[in-house]
Formats: sequence, structure tokens, C-alpha cells
Amino acid sequence: MGLFTKDIKTMNDLFVHQLQDIYYAENQLVKALPKMASKASDPQLKQGFLTHLDETKTHVQRLEQVFKMHGVEAKAIDCPAIDGIIEEADEVAGEVADRAVLDAALINAAQAAEHYEIVRYGSLIAWAKQLGRNDCANVLQKTLDEEKATDKKLTSLAESAVNLRAAS
Repeated sequence: MGLFTKDIKTMNDLFVHQLQDIYYAENQLVKALPKMASKASDPQLKQGFLTHLDETKTHVQRLEQVFKMHGVEAKAIDCPAIDGIIEEADEVAGEVADRAVLDAALINAAQAAEHYEIVRYGSLIAWAKQLGRNDCANVLQKTLDEEKATDKKLTSLAESAVNLRAAS
């Protein structure tokens, strides 16, 4: 079921479709974050990836909770957007020899994923509320807040240290 297919007829269909999309994305990030951590040379960045890995596992559990609350099976659908973000990160990481520059590239890739997630969770929360599912919206809001906090931490780390080392 693609975003612009006939399978999505109602706001509920759209909500479930995007839940399945972000469920796939979060599960892909559970696989990608350990690899990103292993490539990072900055200790704070490495630890940040590992901390966010734990949060991401919680995000998967929350999504499973929302599926259950909404009365639908927890299942993932392919998300070409997150696949592209992860693939691009892998390609760039393979091309960068300078460890400081690699850290800057890893932050950029991580923020691309965070921004994707922020958009998805924001829409899901709005749609849940529209569907009268404030219970689902409240669970999703916790994850959105964490995604925004991670994005801010990445920006701070980039601006205070990583980008400075990469530029010198």
C-alpha cells in the first residue's frame, strides 16, 4: 500500500499506513545505530548513538503499544525514505577517510533520520487527535519529544566540537 494508492481511503487508513511506515523506520534505525556508533571517533557522539539506540528500542515498543491500542496488527511496510537516508549515510561513511570529517557526516546522517521521524510523529499525533485517539497521541508525543531532544543534542555536539575539528 503506497501513500497515494487506492488502499488509503480514510484518515484512519492514512494513520495506520504511517504507523507502519515509522515502525519500519524505527526498526531499521535499531540496526543502523550500532554501525554508526562503531564508525564514530568522537566519544560523545559514539555514546550518543548508543543512548539513542536504547531510546529507539523504546520507540519500537511504544509503536507496538499504539498499534494494540488502535486495534490493528503491528506490522511494518517498506519505507524508501529511511532506506535512502541509511544508504546515503553508509555511502558517505565509506568515502570519508578523515575521522573528524566522518563524525560530522555521521551527525548529518543522524539528523536527516531525526528530521524524518519528527515529521512523521508530528503528523501521526495530529491525525490521532483528529481520530479521537488522544490516548495514542499521548504515547506518540513522548517519542516526538525524545526525537526533538536528540536532534538538539546532535546540533549542539556538531556546533561545539565536531564541526570545528572537521574544519581544522
